[in-house]
Amino acid sequence: MKNTATLLINCPDRKGLVAAIAEFLYRHNANILHADQHQDAEQNLFLMRVEWDLADFNLSPDGFKTEFAETAKKFSMDWQLNLSSRKPRIAIFVSKYDHCLTDLLYRFHSGELDCEIPLIISNHPDTKRLADFYGVPFHVIEVNKDNKAEAEARQFALLDEHDIDLIVLARYMQVLSPTFVTRYPQRIINIHHSFLPAFVGARPYHRAFERGVKLIGATSHYVTEVLDEGPIIEQDIMRVSHRDQLEDLIQKGRDLEKVVLSRAVRWHVENRILLYSNKTVIFD
Repeated sequence: MKNTATLLINCPDRKGLVAAIAEFLYRHNANILHADQHQDAEQNLFLMRVEWDLADFNLSPDGFKTEFAETAKKFSMDWQLNLSSRKPRIAIFVSKYDHCLTDLLYRFHSGELDCEIPLIISNHPDTKRLADFYGVPFHVIEVNKDNKAEAEARQFALLDEHDIDLIVLARYMQVLSPTFVTRYPQRIINIHHSFLPAFVGARPYHRAFERGVKLIGATSHYVTEVLDEGPIIEQDIMRVSHRDQLEDLIQKGRDLEKVVLSRAVRWHVENRILLYSNKTVIFD
């Protein structure tokens, strides 16, 4: 298993940034494994991801925070440090559709998703058999228009109990309250069964079929208080034709949905995503 640290940086663009970061890491005996950067000239922003081997690195996480503070202040950096030894803890929310949940659990079980999944929360019991097969605790919390606040309070208690870092909505067919979204900023990933911004909201396949589209798609994005308007992480498309009926669009769309969602979750887990201005940068 690798033993690395990953640093994500967002700051105003200026000369000397890459040199300062590389020099700091070199001074503390870091062996850089990957480094990637992006400049947004219009907004004068610099974004960077750098990963290094910790074998000979001579700073602890607390020591890094102290020692790096001067460099970060000099360049007005927003930054975060993540260690590969600390696996993100993910809660999956699901309703009745099981294709996205199945794909996530398989990739988790096979080691493709380097994380922990301590629980699954659903408003229906239908997918419990999958959770039982993979040995993941499954909690049913019914949600309706009359008990939404109470249901979310129960969800919050479970999420706090299990120290959850990321929430994945694997076709969870409920709209989260503003209170819920505010509580977990940039920590909720959703899959929308459409190529956003087309066909936002409910029943997008029905609307796409009625419109006679030749391409269908799926979009994974971070959840914000505005429905389906959060920063987009990944999208994919598939060609359809006049021969495809509504059921065909739905079936083909499900194949897209599970892959697009799993990619987004993996990139988040691997600390490859930086957000700014309702956009994302996905580092290789």
